[in-house]
Amino acid sequence: MIKLSTEDQNQLSKKGISEEKVQQQIATFKEGIPFVTLDKAAVVGDGIVKLSEQEEKELTALFDSKKNQLHLLKFVPASGAASRMFKAIFNFVDAYNPKQGSLDAYIDKTGDKAVKKFRDGMPNFPFYMALMQKIEGAYNSEDEKVHLFAKEMLAEEGLNYGFYPKGLLPFHLYKDGSATPFKEHLKEAALYATSEGMANLHFTISPQHQEMFTKEEAKSAPEINKATETNFSITYSNQKPATDTIAVNMDDTPFRNADGSILFRPGGHGALIENLNDQEADIIFIKNIDNVVVESNLTAVAESKKILAGLLLKIQEQAFVYASELENDKVSEDKLEEITTFLQDKLNVRFSSDFKQLSPEEKITQLKQKINRPIRVCGMVKNEGEPGGGPFFIKDTEGNVSLQIIESAQINSKDGAQMSILQNSTHFNPVDLVCGVKNFKGEKYNLLEYVDTKQGFITGKTKEGKELKALELPGLWNGAMAFWNTIFVEVPLVTFNPVKTVNDLLKPTHQVQ
Repeated sequence: MIKLSTEDQNQLSKKGISEEKVQQQIATFKEGIPFVTLDKAAVVGDGIVKLSEQEEKELTALFDSKKNQLHLLKFVPASGAASRMFKAIFNFVDAYNPKQGSLDAYIDKTGDKAVKKFRDGMPNFPFYMALMQKIEGAYNSEDEKVHLFAKEMLAEEGLNYGFYPKGLLPFHLYKDGSATPFKEHLKEAALYATSEGMANLHFTISPQHQEMFTKEEAKSAPEINKATETNFSITYSNQKPATDTIAVNMDDTPFRNADGSILFRPGGHGALIENLNDQEADIIFIKNIDNVVVESNLTAVAESKKILAGLLLKIQEQAFVYASELENDKVSEDKLEEITTFLQDKLNVRFSSDFKQLSPEEKITQLKQKINRPIRVCGMVKNEGEPGGGPFFIKDTEGNVSLQIIESAQINSKDGAQMSILQNSTHFNPVDLVCGVKNFKGEKYNLLEYVDTKQGFITGKTKEGKELKALELPGLWNGAMAFWNTIFVEVPLVTFNPVKTVNDLLKPTHQVQ
């Protein structure tokens, strides 16, 4: 146990963090976080569902027939700053001086492919004309133009895109002007997340960007309302200070700032399970802010979302019938077997080897516990080499097997057998979720009860030249949803268009034809 001073305790109290939580986090640093144990990759036919055209039509029709009786919500994690998008360009602005050599020589010397791609694609950025108007006449060569373009794009006195939230950058250029991801999410919501002409959206944002988002909403919402006859109810929340995690020195003692206070850091996107838990809706669509498509692909994306939501409704309806029957406590052996098969085949639940030997009462207890959980239907795209998580069956320390979205950082890269399973995986997680968060009585689950706290991440960082260890909470769609019932469905690649670097905006899928 680390002894905390009165000042430390006051600091915790202001943040809403209990001393017990801090002691648990320090214990986690000391113990380390074990790698997950992959059992096998989820593939089509074993962990991933591939729907026929007829099934897709039926599920779309089911969703369309029910949506007006449901409270729908689109939940968009949008607190990411764009600074990471421009990392290579920030380096370029600092490192290159056009008066001291040509840009070609700089690229040859540094091997900086990102800068070459940026230069070659410059006219295709959606903000090209806006920037050119700002720098016109201020450069004497093409190399100077590229450098000045990059500098003005990022500088505080220029467009200041380095400070912007990712959700408010121009991503797509149409004839009538550019569109931000925020605006594109409204267009999407109008197509699949509306009930009785109303679309509810919730964005998790950083407090410093609140005013910028409010301005964008005032501009974009009336425009999309007019074009789609959809009304929008848009709400915002911030990551809670109580979800920040303690940073420690290399000897696992609290890392202290220059003023003696303990350093706390944001807990990562896993902290947003708290924000999600605060939402009230029958069906919640979750999608990252930077994963948007141009208008020509909107219909395909909307159809895919409706299919996932239709599948959720179909499975949930049957789960609710069974959950209600289990409340009776007098269920026939045949019915117990039917419910067990449903959980295995439709919700990918795995039972222990001795389950069949249990008494009817013990089976009912287990089945109740397995069926009364939030359900998530997750789209999975074929793996095209993008970095990130994927669908796997994993085995916990007690031998229980479950279906999870696992990041490569959670896998022991020195274990040949584990790496072989990773390399044989066929699909990738594009963060495309449709969630049912209520039980058969219509009561909302407390989502915080379904988090696997052992699936966090410990990372190495530095502050003011000193090394420290930081703790990330279990990711929102990873450990934060570990004990949900899970369905993975193959979805078209067109639904996945993330923008991780500024050069991703040059991909054909982000160019308006």
